[in-house]
Amino acid sequence: MVTFRSNNSNNNRRPPFRSNNNRRPPFRSNNEGSKFSNNDNFQRKVPGRNNHNAVKLIEKYNDLAREALANEDKILSENYFQHADHFTRVQNEQESLRMARVNSAATATIKPLDSEKKLKKLSKLKLNG
Repeated sequence: MVTFRSNNSNNNRRPPFRSNNNRRPPFRSNNEGSKFSNNDNFQRKVPGRNNHNAVKLIEKYNDLAREALANEDKILSENYFQHADHFTRVQNEQESLRMARVNSAATATIKPLDSEKKLKKLSKLKLNG
């Protein structure tokens, strides 16, 4: 025989993770907010693969291409060589950006020195003249 519990006894039952003061468990705290951004303008700085180790990726794909050539698979080796070529271009772009930053930083540090020299010359001229 099946017995049913009355609604009154069910109202006193709480899920096991809830205490009597009706607090949420720590993993569901409302004051933390969302861990993920809902920003519609979100864009990755480097889309796609991790290109930070372009040198390692070039080496990896060149090795895979050589291995495919040794197994006489020309199509697969060409595919790997194209990957290596892509990451070579990525590395060249990273290097050019790095050089541009270094050059802009170098010119930014040189300009104040030039202006300081001009000020010293002007101050000497004013004192002498």
